[in-house]
Amino acid sequence: MKTPDAHPLVDPSLYINRELSWLEFNHHVLDEAKDERHPLLERVKFLAIVANNLDEFFMIRVSGLQRQLAKGVLVSPPDGMTPAQQLAAIQQRLTVDLEELSRCWHEDLLPKLTAAGIHLHTYDTLNQRQKDQMHELFMHEIFPILTPLAFDSAHPFPFISNLSLNLAILVQDQGKKEFFARVKVPTNLFSRLIRIPDDAAGGHGDDTTVHVVYLEEIITAHLDMLFPGMNVAASFPFRITRDADFDIEVDEASDLLTTVEEVMEQRARGKPVRIEVDCSMQDSICHMLEHKLGVATQSTYRVKGPLGMADLMQLLSLERPDLKDIPFVPSVHPELEKEKDIFSVIRRHDILLYHPYDSFTPVVNFIRQAATDPDVLGIKITLYRVGANSPIVHALMEAREHGKAVAALIELKARFDEENNIGWARALEREGVHVVYGVVGLKVHAKLCMVVRREKDGIQRYVHLGTGNYNATTARIYTDFGLLTCDKKIGEDVAHLFNFLTGYARIEHYHKLLVSPVTLRKKILERIEREITRQKKHGDGHIVFKMNALQDPECIAALYRASQAGMNVDLQVRGICCLRPGVPGISENISVSSIVGRFLEHARIYYFRNGGDEEVFLGSADLMPRNLDRRVEELFPLEDKKIRSALINCIIPVQLRDTEKLRLLKSDGSYARVQPEAGEEELNAQSWLVAHRGSWYNG
Repeated sequence: MKTPDAHPLVDPSLYINRELSWLEFNHHVLDEAKDERHPLLERVKFLAIVANNLDEFFMIRVSGLQRQLAKGVLVSPPDGMTPAQQLAAIQQRLTVDLEELSRCWHEDLLPKLTAAGIHLHTYDTLNQRQKDQMHELFMHEIFPILTPLAFDSAHPFPFISNLSLNLAILVQDQGKKEFFARVKVPTNLFSRLIRIPDDAAGGHGDDTTVHVVYLEEIITAHLDMLFPGMNVAASFPFRITRDADFDIEVDEASDLLTTVEEVMEQRARGKPVRIEVDCSMQDSICHMLEHKLGVATQSTYRVKGPLGMADLMQLLSLERPDLKDIPFVPSVHPELEKEKDIFSVIRRHDILLYHPYDSFTPVVNFIRQAATDPDVLGIKITLYRVGANSPIVHALMEAREHGKAVAALIELKARFDEENNIGWARALEREGVHVVYGVVGLKVHAKLCMVVRREKDGIQRYVHLGTGNYNATTARIYTDFGLLTCDKKIGEDVAHLFNFLTGYARIEHYHKLLVSPVTLRKKILERIEREITRQKKHGDGHIVFKMNALQDPECIAALYRASQAGMNVDLQVRGICCLRPGVPGISENISVSSIVGRFLEHARIYYFRNGGDEEVFLGSADLMPRNLDRRVEELFPLEDKKIRSALINCIIPVQLRDTEKLRLLKSDGSYARVQPEAGEEELNAQSWLVAHRGSWYNG
């Protein structure tokens, strides 16, 4: 490494590669699966999340790198790695991580599940009564829908859908001539994990003991019925991942909704980017799959089954509370609990909610009350990831039934939620809601809801601003903030922002909100520079940022300058962090930590000491080029002194002091667990916040 003085802030050695940083984050999730402090089924959950994360990583990130490589793209990220170098580094890292994942499952979790009475069977470990039961299931329900597809001169190589589980089968005729066939395992129609009835298992109704067999094991055991007159010589599970990252050319789309539906169909047929095969698969079959699918050998991963470990999430449906996190009841703000009229509470002062420690119900009630309140004239809202059976959407429909003017911006381009959002968009349109599908050239990620109400002193705007989606399900497992306020300037800003989102208004100035792609980057950088100036003059500059990802080179360079000025910069970045801390003369005053635990850390906090006149912004935006330049995002200020004090003096410090789930980023890009000092008790910030939920109401 060069001497510090020779380092321009664009030197590639100062930046961690985005993809490798993400793999580090996913390894943190794997660490949680290995952590025996979690209940057993929660550990299985983390393992399933690791597998699901990798599926999306290949569909989006690896596929993008492969496209760059194929097109000969020469532009490198700030860290300087070419697409080929990144793909090689990813493969090298995943080889180690996948072996660790397999060991965690086979040597740790699986034996513990068995000991706890949860038996995951292969077919040959079933007793005769269980086999008879599964034979009946196969004959009456599974067999009728299976379609064996041959591959020979008369049968083209079958289409293999994205992330589907398949069996590659070798059959022989009476002359021992071999043929290849494929059978798709219908996990879209059946649970991947088939529970065996207690009577078949020889049980006596004991809820703590369950027997489960994989769907593909049942099919494999009955393959002779699919190929009568042939000998089934061998069968091997395999799975492919396809490129799912398709750009939507909005400027050329006359109908965005139809265009998104077409893109979803393309996703199912995208170019294969990964093959996963059982480690026992013959090389000849493996090479044939690679050839027919056009996948390079280095993109084939041999796995000690089961493939598709994301399906292990189905075990969480078992009624085994002894193997899960102890549930808790989220707190409800005392004033909202006592007083039914939420608008009168908001008129008195702002309300900050911190989910999941605080209940999401007040947010739902805010819209429900607006739907039936005779003084409410209209509701406007942005919806990014809505979720199934959404109480928010039902409240908007109810508002239309009561004659309110309702406008909803539904971001159809929310990746992997397109189908769900299309369904809600059509349902809302049928109820007479004004539905907008997005903004040309931008993805709308801001979380906003505005209620317009006629009151004695005139029209009043009530606003909810959040860091997370209007999704009651994820609000129980993601940590997010929500602010309820009737501040006039914030209300004006939100009204202007909605006019931009639903019309052609171009707003270049906002009173209090920081909005991308217009003002957010500029205002954040200005505040960093202000802290640098304070540090140079008074030595009291301080910045604390909490976010999901830090990737933007311009923001990283500004934080490096802050460190060079001698300022302490505390960053808590859950996932991707391209900033390299601890570089002498560059970033030795920057601390980067990450918390991965029971809840997904999703909140964004931007704190500036500002010479004692402290500023705190919350919102939807991470410091990434996509958020700052290609999305509509907003950060909103906390101006209520009591609320701001609670966040600065309670919530932020407890998370920075975590000694159980916090990891510190080192200059080489790896992380180290924080160890409590001698005599210091361990602190799990999330557990502490559960135990003290609601205490910050008192500041």
